[in-house]
Amino acid sequence: MVTALLYLLVMALVAAMLFLAASAVFGRSEELEPLPPGTTLTALPAEGVTGADVDALRFQQTLRGYKASEVDWALSQLGHEIDSLREQLEEMQSRLDRPGNAP
Repeated sequence: MVTALLYLLVMALVAAMLFLAASAVFGRSEELEPLPPGTTLTALPAEGVTGADVDALRFQQTLRGYKASEVDWALSQLGHEIDSLREQLEEMQSRLDRPGNAP
């Protein structure tokens, strides 16, 4: 019984060491380097948010963090949508500002 428990303990130790070695070698497949602990780049301007602001937005990662590729994709889509809506708004405002378009 003690021998089986000892084998189980050794197997768990070897598995943990292999996992740590693989994590150090292969990383977490991130696009960006992780932020230093205790810091964050999660900031947006109070007004006038642009697609570039959203593209530059990054979140601090935690042990049970997010899948970076999915969040990056969502932020990219959001940035494109913001830019598209701003272009449409500017176009509508320029139409209203033309002479002869009084309300």
